[in-house]
Amino acid sequence: MTEPSQNPVPLSALSADQLAAFLTEQRAAYDALKARDLKLDLTRGKPASSQLDLSDALLTLPTSTTDAAGVDVRNYGGLEGIREIREMFADLLWVEPEQVVAGGNSSLVMMREVLVDLWLKGGVDSERPWGQEEKVTFICPVPGYDRHFTLLEWFGIDMITVPMNDDGPDAEAVARLVASDPSIKGIWIVPTYANPSGSIVSQEIAARLASMPTAAPDFKIFWDNAYAFHHLTEDEAKSADILSLAAAAGHPHRPIMFASTSKITYAGAGVAFLAGSVETVKWYTGHLGKGAIGPDKLNQLRHAQFFGSAQGVRDHMVKHREIIAPKFAEVERVLSERLGGLEVATWTKPTGGYFVSLDVLDGTASRVVQLAKEAGIALTPAGSSFPKGDDPRDRNIRLAPTFPAPAAVTEAMDAVATCVLLAAAEHLSA
Repeated sequence: MTEPSQNPVPLSALSADQLAAFLTEQRAAYDALKARDLKLDLTRGKPASSQLDLSDALLTLPTSTTDAAGVDVRNYGGLEGIREIREMFADLLWVEPEQVVAGGNSSLVMMREVLVDLWLKGGVDSERPWGQEEKVTFICPVPGYDRHFTLLEWFGIDMITVPMNDDGPDAEAVARLVASDPSIKGIWIVPTYANPSGSIVSQEIAARLASMPTAAPDFKIFWDNAYAFHHLTEDEAKSADILSLAAAAGHPHRPIMFASTSKITYAGAGVAFLAGSVETVKWYTGHLGKGAIGPDKLNQLRHAQFFGSAQGVRDHMVKHREIIAPKFAEVERVLSERLGGLEVATWTKPTGGYFVSLDVLDGTASRVVQLAKEAGIALTPAGSSFPKGDDPRDRNIRLAPTFPAPAAVTEAMDAVATCVLLAAAEHLSA
């Protein structure tokens, strides 16, 4: 590990000779890093095995085959999901049970289904199916979630970016765009501990988005509450109540919320949720029923029995926090010690979620990722947090520290810092 200087000077302030010496030093550090033959992975925000172990009691559940209403969950039916799991997550998501659908294990699948239904049939408030529009455009706050952008690209939907700030997307920029362009049909938002920045949409920003006039009568807010319960501190952020705000503003069908237990219990065997107006729920299940008879209600029942209550979910997430918060603290410690004061990088300090967003010198993110790869550290490709992987400033890198063991997080972050310093020195020396 290369020790940081006690009184760091910004690299841009170094003389030519000093910068040349620094570059030589970083090349030597990088050669030493490559010689270690590391194999580390920070590419995706996956739960660690120790987090998955927290839910192993699911394997002994359910202890019955009927839900609270006495319905045999082994049989067909119940498109909207069992009542007890819907009530539990309605409490957590600040909605009414009638506004919630409990589905399979993937909220991303629900998002795709909603897009398909809008494309083929139109929404509750649509004049025609979206597929019959001359053009469909979505607003994408950046940096943002790559899987959202991939879905839109798959549909052939155009994407316009706006900045994602600490309190949410730039609401005034959004309002200007949607006011005059009827092709703009929606916006993606991860409202609580956003991917990758950790931003939290404030009540004020949510209210602005819920109430703003839109040229498209069926404008949608895809409210992906993937990390609503994934707190890293005892000061737990509360998600803005987007459904109530939209209803009060006269746009009850505008938001469609998504959530899941994917990073709460088993990532590949959880329960996903959709929430919206009662009419939106009926619209969704009406289309769903053309190709499904019911979800995995046994899995929903085992989750309901496992948690017991909404408070049981909250208590369970404290155990997750105890596992992953030290890893995020280590990311902050290493980056601060290695890069602090050199003015070659900034990074977020999230209070929840699964990621740290790292901004390096403009024009160097791709080089940092390349250097890391050659040294045995897999990072998410530069630009992944932007539509079509195109970060116009080539500066953003998403870090995902949850999956590796704590010691591996330390190793990986030290290696990333070395790559950032070498790329910055190369860039400033060019």
